[in-house]
Amino acid sequence: MDELDSAIIARLQADGRQTNRELARSLGVAPSTCLERVRLLRKRGVIRGYRAELDLTALNRRVQALIALQVRPLSREVVDGIRKSVMAYPEVLAVFVLAGGDDFLIHVAVRDVDHLHSFLIDRLSSRREVVGFRTSVIYQHHEAEVIRPLPPTAPPPD
Repeated sequence: MDELDSAIIARLQADGRQTNRELARSLGVAPSTCLERVRLLRKRGVIRGYRAELDLTALNRRVQALIALQVRPLSREVVDGIRKSVMAYPEVLAVFVLAGGDDFLIHVAVRDVDHLHSFLIDRLSSRREVVGFRTSVIYQHHEAEVIRPLPPTAPPPD
């Protein structure tokens, strides 16, 4: 990754719908150079795809929550099964498999607190593998619009 690759990624994160010609012009490079760099970034797996950013409130999902989930027995079969089944629920936005006291962190978006309560009781607590959960309602949710490159690391001391 050089400065041009980083600039391409930053601009595509800000507006993934711009044309190659617009992108090249904003970067001050030839369209053919820009097209090849984007192709290589895709090939290397740096750019995995493009998607629409949605407004959850406009989709009648006004309440978001993070659910810390503990399961037993803790085995690959149980973890994979829970992850797959939880991801299939329409309320679920993301599932994180964790190390530490909690085994999963589940990000959900629902209509209201009654819907959240039903999700917790009817979907999660009804599973025999689930031994506990804690729920935190999200008041505000902010994400970085652009994932910037990390600064270079210093060499280890001698």
